[in-house]
Amino acid sequence: MAKDNISKEIESKFGNQLRVRVNGILIQNEKILMVKHLMGNGKVLWSVPGGGMIFGQNARNNLIREFSEETGLEVFVENYLFVHEYLDPPLHGMEHFFSVQKIGGQLILGTDPELFLNNQILAEIRWMDINELQLLPKEALHQIFWGIKSLKDLVLLRGYFNFENKSLK
Repeated sequence: MAKDNISKEIESKFGNQLRVRVNGILIQNEKILMVKHLMGNGKVLWSVPGGGMIFGQNARNNLIREFSEETGLEVFVENYLFVHEYLDPPLHGMEHFFSVQKIGGQLILGTDPELFLNNQILAEIRWMDINELQLLPKEALHQIFWGIKSLKDLVLLRGYFNFENKSLK
């Protein structure tokens, strides 16, 4: 299958290198804040807000910046939870997950300035409960959510995860 422009740009910008990301888990009223990303070739990925780290800026400050850019919210970064390694060449990412609390701002669908695409990859932002997450197709949901039975389970996770990565088997 030929790659579309989004797929080509993601591969060009992030391929064949290790990418370090920070992600924030924000749960309120038994719902988690999720962002829908366009991944190219008709694929989407629902995940929590987050993104790549900027050299010289610590993880907490990177996450505060990413949350503001993608959601319009100001957050306080609480606890480090776990790391997820994604490896499917040419993409390779170490994703660090933190629990966060909202301290201000208004929820809006922001932008992802890391990519210089003509079309923005952030498509939707939504609060979801565990039932809504479980109704999403597995391939459209970040791997960290695949086995989660409750949102409380998610913030209890600790350690290193590499769920069903093609190159780690």
